[in-house]
Amino acid sequence: MHTAGSKSFACVAEDEELSSGQKVGCLQLFDITHKKKDGSPMTSDIGEIMEKLKDKKMKYEAIALSDSSVNLDDIDNIIFTEVLGPERYGRVRFHGSGVNPTQYFRSSLQQYMPLESQAQAEVQRLRDQTA
Repeated sequence: MHTAGSKSFACVAEDEELSSGQKVGCLQLFDITHKKKDGSPMTSDIGEIMEKLKDKKMKYEAIALSDSSVNLDDIDNIIFTEVLGPERYGRVRFHGSGVNPTQYFRSSLQQYMPLESQAQAEVQRLRDQTA
């Protein structure tokens, strides 16, 4: 149950990004689409889920502060999986029916590819210096 009506979550996220000027994460989108106009959760069950999501988010952010290897972008997906269970096969939460895991995660991996090649080039440069 959500409050988006016939509007897709992607459209809700885009509207929120345009109005706030910031990227909307999965947790924020869940809050937006599962609260009434007065700001209260749709049901008590959803209220409990929101509390669990907030608690886990705080725990993971504390871990991320001390461990730089933790990717903040992945935290939302991890939290949703822990609280709501795994996503149905072939789906990506909050990205609509047209997006599959291969498309979504391949695009996020491509962001890290230049960093990996830079790191490899740096390793090669250091090897050449020591040789």
